[in-house]
Amino acid sequence: MKKRSSLYPFVVLGSVFVVCLVMSSCGQEYYVDGRSLPPSGVLNRVVIAQQTPSALPFVDAYYDIRHAYSASSGSFSISGYSGNGPLTIENMPEQLGGAVYGEFDGSFDLISYAQEKVSTPISVAGGLSSTTEDSPYNGIMMTRDLNYVYAANPSSHLVSVVNRSGGVSLTLNLPNAYGISVNPGGTVALVFVENAMQAQNDSDKPSVNPGLNPATFAVYSVVQLTAAQQTLATNNPNYVDPTYGTEAQDCEPQKLPTWCIFPVGTGSGASFDHPIKAVFSPDGTTAYVLNCGPECGGTTASITTIPITASALNTGSYGGSGIALQAQTTIPIPGGATDADFNGNTLYITGQQLQTTGAYAGDYAGVLTVVNTPANSVAGTYSISDGTHNRMVFGDDNTLWIGSSHCAQGVRYAEVQAGTNVQFGCLTMFNTSTNAVYVDPYIGDATGIAAVTGLHKIYTAEGGQVYIYSTIPASGGLVQLDNSNVTVTGTATDVAYMDATSDADNTIY
Repeated sequence: MKKRSSLYPFVVLGSVFVVCLVMSSCGQEYYVDGRSLPPSGVLNRVVIAQQTPSALPFVDAYYDIRHAYSASSGSFSISGYSGNGPLTIENMPEQLGGAVYGEFDGSFDLISYAQEKVSTPISVAGGLSSTTEDSPYNGIMMTRDLNYVYAANPSSHLVSVVNRSGGVSLTLNLPNAYGISVNPGGTVALVFVENAMQAQNDSDKPSVNPGLNPATFAVYSVVQLTAAQQTLATNNPNYVDPTYGTEAQDCEPQKLPTWCIFPVGTGSGASFDHPIKAVFSPDGTTAYVLNCGPECGGTTASITTIPITASALNTGSYGGSGIALQAQTTIPIPGGATDADFNGNTLYITGQQLQTTGAYAGDYAGVLTVVNTPANSVAGTYSISDGTHNRMVFGDDNTLWIGSSHCAQGVRYAEVQAGTNVQFGCLTMFNTSTNAVYVDPYIGDATGIAAVTGLHKIYTAEGGQVYIYSTIPASGGLVQLDNSNVTVTGTATDVAYMDATSDADNTIY
C-alpha cells in the first residue's frame, strides 16, 4: 500500500472549500444571481398554465422531464393554487415571482418562485372580463415592484387599481377600457379604449377632456394623487389639476379621491387608431403605442410615441404618475401592429396586412416590421405566420420567437389550399442576424412562449399542449425536440421560464 502524501488532507479540505463557495456558500445553496436553491432542487424550471383541470405544474427544462432527475416518476407543481382556468403568466424572475390570471373565475395570484407556491391571492375590485377571443392578453398587469395591480374590464366599463402596500383597492369609471400597459419603473400605467380613434390636436398643450366624453380619447393614464391634490379633488370626480391643466375622466373614491384617470393628449403630429397596447424604450424615455388599424376595424396601423418626461409626471406621486402625457409622433406601419418588443434601439413589430389586390384580396398576411427608433424609420419587413400576434420573446442564437392565434385564417393557409408549399403554423422564429424566417407546421394557436436562455431551447404552448424547439434551426426548418416527458393532461395556455436572469424573458408586458 502506498503511503499518502502529508498534503492529502489539505488538498481534500481545499477542494471542499471551493465546492462550498461555488455550490453551497457553507450552508446556503445558491444557483444564479445569488438566488437560493428552490425546494424542488431544480435549476431550470418552466411553469405551465394548465386549464381543465386547473393547475400550475412545472418541469425541469434542462432534462425536459416532469420529475426529479434522480427519480423515474413523479411531478412538480406550484402548491396552493386554486384559481380556475389559468390563462396567462406575467413572468418576473428578477423578483422571484410570477402573476397568474385565471380566466374562468377572474382570479389573480402572485406565486413565489423561491418557495414554489402561491404567496398571495390578490382580490381585484370590479373583477375582470372573462372573454379572451377578442380582447388583448394585457387586460391586467402587476408592476415589477409588486406593489400595484391595474386591470381593465370592458364589460363593466371599469379600471381597477390595487395598491398593495397602501391597502387600497378601488375602481375608476371608463367605458370600454380593455387593455393595460405599465412601464418597468411603474410610473406610467396606460389604459386603452376598445375600438377607439383619436385625432391629432393642433394645440401642443395637454388635452382637457371636452364634455368629459370618453369617446373623445383613446388612451388614458392612471394617476395616484398627492395629499394636496386629494384635498382639491374632494367630491369632484372630474377634477382639473391647476398645475398640469388636465381634466380627469374620473376620480375615486369621490369623497376624498386618491386616484384619477386622465386622458393622454395628441399633439399636431400624433393620433391613435384602435390602440391596443404599449411597449417602452429600454432607456425609459418613450412609450410606443401600437395602433392596430385595419386589423381591428380601423384605418391605418401605426405606432405613436409618448415622451415620458419629468414635466409629464405627477410630482411627489407614487405608482402611476403620468398626469400630463402628450403623444408626439405617429409612424405608419403598413404590415400591421398588434405586438412589439425591443432589442436595443430596434423595435420589432408584428401584425397583419390586409391584402387589397390579387388572388388573396380581403385576406390578411402576417408581417414582421423592423423599426429603427432613433430614426423613426422602417428598416425592413418580413413575411411571418398569419393570425393575431400576441406573444413575442427573444431567445438564444439571435432569435426572436413570435406566437399568434387563428393563423389558419390568413394568406398562408389560402396558399396551401391553392397548392403552394408553405407553412401556415402559428409559431415563427426570426433570426435577427440573418433575417431568416422559419414557420412551424400548424399544430394550433401559439398562446405561450418561454425562452430557456443559455440552453438554446424554447418552450411553447401550442394547440393546448407543451412543445420544445431548438433555437438552432436545421436546413429543413425548425427543430422540434422531444416533448414526451413534459406534456400535460389538460390544456396548456401559457409557459414561463421561472429561472430566467431577466424580466425581459416575458411575453406579458
